[in-house]
Amino acid sequence: MSGLWIKVCGLTTADAVTAALDAGVNAVGFVFAESKRRVTAERAAELARNVPSDIARVAVMLHPSQAELDEVWSQFRPDVLQTDIDDLATLRVPEGLQVTPVVRAGRELPTVLPTRLLFEGPVSGTGETTDWSAAAKLAARAQLILAGGLKPTNVADAIAAARPFGVDVSSGVEARPGVKDPMKIHEFVRIARAAGSGAIR
Repeated sequence: MSGLWIKVCGLTTADAVTAALDAGVNAVGFVFAESKRRVTAERAAELARNVPSDIARVAVMLHPSQAELDEVWSQFRPDVLQTDIDDLATLRVPEGLQVTPVVRAGRELPTVLPTRLLFEGPVSGTGETTDWSAAAKLAARAQLILAGGLKPTNVADAIAAARPFGVDVSSGVEARPGVKDPMKIHEFVRIARAAGSGAIR
């Protein structure tokens, strides 16, 4: 397995964004849901100002109103919206905004799976790992991005178990809740890349 897709989520500082870019991530995530990592659309735009165009800027939301989505779109202009799959039934997603639906462990799966999805535990941002065996079954059917409790010490095992298209980390690379540790970001990406290319088993 090569070319693992990696996202660092819940970025709140310029140092963390720089560390993620230097480490070689594919995407950076900014949280607009209730969280210690929540930022305003204006702040996200400021933090993402120097993010290269080939790195996806992801707006992470949870049950947003149309007004909240429209505000994030107008002020931040993300590349991707990440939100629970059920939210998409009632939202008018702006043209040009890609969507990564979130599917949560333990909930009923949609009849038709999206091409790409993020597989997460019941509650985001808790640092608890999700069901890797369930993730593996889904990963055989879609481009699955594995999230939930990943950190440098378990990401290789998670990749070996679930064989995901990508991985998403937030609390697992923090110095304290809401503040990322640049060294942990680099370590996570290094280990995940090695595991994704088969160097770690």
